[in-house]
Amino acid sequence: MDSDLPFSQACENNKAPILTVLQQAFAGCSQVLEVGSGTGQHALHFAKHLPYLNWQASDQSVYLTALAERIRRAALPNLPVPLQLDICADPAPAIAADGLFTANTLHIMPWPVVQHFFSRLNELTAARASLCIYGPFNYNGQFSSASNQAFDASLKSRDPAMGIRDSEKVIELARQQGFHLKQDQPMPANNRFLWFTQNLQG
Repeated sequence: MDSDLPFSQACENNKAPILTVLQQAFAGCSQVLEVGSGTGQHALHFAKHLPYLNWQASDQSVYLTALAERIRRAALPNLPVPLQLDICADPAPAIAADGLFTANTLHIMPWPVVQHFFSRLNELTAARASLCIYGPFNYNGQFSSASNQAFDASLKSRDPAMGIRDSEKVIELARQQGFHLKQDQPMPANNRFLWFTQNLQG
C-alpha cells in the first residue's frame, strides 16, 4: 500500500538482523531518537516489534514529507510524527532520549559533520543512554571487503566528502563524549552494529 513512497531494499534486508541486536541494546530504554530516519522503514519495523519504546523518527526537511506520510499510515501508538533534525542546524528535540539509533548515515555525512554529530551526543540524549550505530566501517584503515571498497569508491564519486569511516576514529569520538563501546557486532552485507553505553565518569 506504500508503493508511492520512497523505498529502500537495504532497509528491508537489514531490519530483522538489526532488530535482534536492538532488542538487547534498548531493553532498558523507553524513549529512542532515530537520527536520519530516511524512508521510515526502520522506524516502523522497530516501533512495531519494540512496543515498550517510544520511537521518535527524525530527518532533514527534504525527507520529512514522505517520512511523515509513512508514519501516518502506520498509525502506531509509539511512533509519533517525525521531527525535523538537521544535525548542524536544528536544536535538539525536547525529549529525554535514553536510546539513540542511526543507520547508514556516517558514510553520507562529511567527516566534520560526523564530528559535530558526536559532539552533540550529550545534548541529544539523557543520562546513561545507549547509542547504536549501524553501517559499514573500516578497521585499521583497511576495507573489510571488496564490496565495501567498491561502495566507498561509489560514494566518493558522488561526493568526495563521503566515505566509509574508520571504526577506531568513530569509537574515539564516542569516548570523548563519555560513551564506551560495549559491542561490535558483525552484520550481513559486510556491515557492523556498534553499541555504546554511557560512562558518566567520562
